[in-house]
Amino acid sequence: MRHTAAEESNGEPENLTSSSEEQSPEEPAVITTPVRPGARGMAAGLQVAGLLLGLVSWCLQSSCTSSQVWKVRSQQGTVGSGQWQYEGLWMSCAATSLGSVQCSRFKTLLGLPPHLQACRALMILSLLVGLASIVVSILGLKCIKIGRTSENVKDQIALSGGVLFILSGVFTLTATSWYASRVIQDFYNPLYGGVRFELGTGLYLGWSASCLAIVGGSLLCCSCRRSSTTTSSRQFSYNFSSTREGQKIYRAAPTSNDGSSKAYV
Repeated sequence: MRHTAAEESNGEPENLTSSSEEQSPEEPAVITTPVRPGARGMAAGLQVAGLLLGLVSWCLQSSCTSSQVWKVRSQQGTVGSGQWQYEGLWMSCAATSLGSVQCSRFKTLLGLPPHLQACRALMILSLLVGLASIVVSILGLKCIKIGRTSENVKDQIALSGGVLFILSGVFTLTATSWYASRVIQDFYNPLYGGVRFELGTGLYLGWSASCLAIVGGSLLCCSCRRSSTTTSSRQFSYNFSSTREGQKIYRAAPTSNDGSSKAYV
């Protein structure tokens, strides 16, 4: 009887200890490591700079599309000519030294050269894509809060805006380069019997707009990449727990979207 009571008395604290360990586990301590605000500010600055360049490029694209000076009649071989002739995508104009200007629209669509029709379509498409990229980029700015949109979603929106800016610049670059190549080809062709033209200011506007659009879109893409890399590198989180045998188990804890990372020890 004594032996049995001793066994029961010796076993009872063990059961109490194990039950207390199972019912009241130790609360994990939380260590918060804030992310430096400089990285976020740099990413936001890149986004604003890319958006501004995109806005300027869209204005230049619209000016290039409506310009009537894509090519100018060459003055080579003429002495004291007081007339100028220039053409654009939509009409051809003639000006005199007295200041009179006469412009006539192209009255036919199917009778136009194929490269002119393609350049029209590319410029209109670049304007539409550029307008969409401006709206998307504004929605993806870090300084603009829309509901409960997370940082990852805003980064994806800004990245989409940057890609659209680059696509708009490529369309403009293709149209202006194609048109310029045809003008240069006709100018140096000895068998060409028509009027020889040279490059106009509208083409230079288009090249400038395409460069600005590509640079602005690249800045938007780089800002999103920098932001996502910084966030992922700073969010290190672990969940610490111990077992009865004294083993320590570390588990990855979900990260938060408030710009800080939590480590559990």
